[in-house]
Amino acid sequence: MTARGSTGTRFPAWLLWALLAVLCWGLWAITAKLIGDSLSAAQSQAVSTLGILPVLLFLANSAKASRARGPRGWLAALGAGVTVCLGNVAYYHALKIGGKAATVVSITALYPLVTVLLAIVLLAEKLNCVQAAGVALSLVSITIFNISSVGGFLSGWLAYALVPVVLWGVGGLLQKIATNHISGEGSTFWFLVAFVPVAIALFLWEPLRSMPTARTWALVIALGLLFSLGNLALLFAFARDGKASIIAPLAGLYPAVSIPVAILFLGERVTPREWGGIALALGAVAALSCERSGKSLEQINPKKEAVQL
Repeated sequence: MTARGSTGTRFPAWLLWALLAVLCWGLWAITAKLIGDSLSAAQSQAVSTLGILPVLLFLANSAKASRARGPRGWLAALGAGVTVCLGNVAYYHALKIGGKAATVVSITALYPLVTVLLAIVLLAEKLNCVQAAGVALSLVSITIFNISSVGGFLSGWLAYALVPVVLWGVGGLLQKIATNHISGEGSTFWFLVAFVPVAIALFLWEPLRSMPTARTWALVIALGLLFSLGNLALLFAFARDGKASIIAPLAGLYPAVSIPVAILFLGERVTPREWGGIALALGAVAALSCERSGKSLEQINPKKEAVQL
């Protein structure tokens, strides 16, 4: 299935859906910064679940989602949802304590690093050359951001930004496991279902002390809606015969949307050192997501029995 542009060029439908996912996640990543101090990080995550409900109801009516059988699949998807929720809280907090949106988005987008490393250790997956380059780029990028941090080694916003890198990375591994047992629709459905009990727990832990303004309500609901729409668009991209080896790196480049928005509309100034870290981070995200690209290190050097990092 293709779509025709104004010049007569045909675009594959999966590409349009993948670009929509990039747009949704890019705007989601910046929306939390706009909320400011109106809500705490935990409150933002809890209330934003209201924006997830429409997508959750849509998936609930999906025949493929309803056929999600077997406890391994939906339990893994639920676990992914819980860990990602907690990672979101840390991400929102990193933005609130002074981290620039352009840099926080870039560093947290490196979560595939954790997913890749865990998949190698726990699922016996092989590290290909492109991913190996991504690992190296991500480590250099983290080092650059750490050097530019005024608070010292792994302190301030950087310390909190690395928490979602770990939690989102674990969530990515659990989602990978879930899709080995249930459909993509089922995995996405149970992933989003997990946000509801976590939201209730966060709300009980830190209830609203005053009624937010209409602007805050609109922003926080948009936060959840954009997050879930990005997941739904990615699901549609895969359903339109999109290749995972192309879609995954493309979808991970959502900071390419967030960074210009942060600079143009939030007035953020990015130093040359930070630009270097951002560029390396974007390259690392694309490389780490290339699961089927290139030859594995083991294929190049067959005498090595295992890849050691």
